[in-house]
Amino acid sequence: MTYDEYNDFCRSLPATSYVVQWGGSHVWKVGGKVFAVGGWADDRPAFTFKTSDLHFEILRDEPGFRPAPYLASRGMKWIQQYAETSKPDEEVRYYIEDSHRIVSLGLTKKKQKELGLNQD
Repeated sequence: MTYDEYNDFCRSLPATSYVVQWGGSHVWKVGGKVFAVGGWADDRPAFTFKTSDLHFEILRDEPGFRPAPYLASRGMKWIQQYAETSKPDEEVRYYIEDSHRIVSLGLTKKKQKELGLNQD
């Protein structure tokens, strides 16, 4: 996945905002909280996202994935895809979308309602 494809996908998710920060990284937020970061690898695309406990355990040892530098070292369940992987882009998109869901569920109920999120 390229950064353009990553940005297009994140933009398609509900109630998102975009900022370039942390040395030129493509940072996507929902309700002001980060759910995905594109960047932080040498000169090739890298994508960092929050995961469930189960997905963290599955992905941490997969080739091309690792616990996200800085974030995971502080006990947070964030994974970074930093190298080529045999997983299709659709699977990485799934994890990014799940990150969006996880982060949005951490927002206050009032904020979720304002943004039209999780109103099932």
